Amino acid sequence: MTAPDRHAGVRYLVDDVRAAVGFYTTHLGFTLNSSAGSAFAEVVRGPLRLLLSGPASSGARATPADAAVAGRNRIHLVVDDLDAEIVRLRAAGLSSFRSDVVSGPGGRQILLADPAGNLIELFQPA
Repeated sequence: MTAPDRHAGVRYLVDDVRAAVGFYTTHLGFTLNSSAGSAFAEVVRGPLRLLLSGPASSGARATPADAAVAGRNRIHLVVDDLDAEIVRLRAAGLSSFRSDVVSGPGGRQILLADPAGNLIELFQPA
């Protein structure tokens, strides 16, 4: 069990650790916490530890066939102004949006993919 004073982590399997670190630190406000070269890196944003596991990492060992590709699961990042974030990311050259803006009773969201295809939900509360 995780000690209550430690943050839990989310592991994303990535093809290129350096590209993933660049994506998360440059575009989404994460900070590099640790790195093991091309095998693994840990980036953090607030209470979220995102573990980026490349092909050479132990975290990328074989899993069931249906878990071998990015799925519908995603990390959820709250933003103050969704429209401004979309403009900022597009101006930075990102074209990896996987949905249009969707509105619901809780707020508005859009899906963005990292370089390996893992999803990030940018969410602006209502």
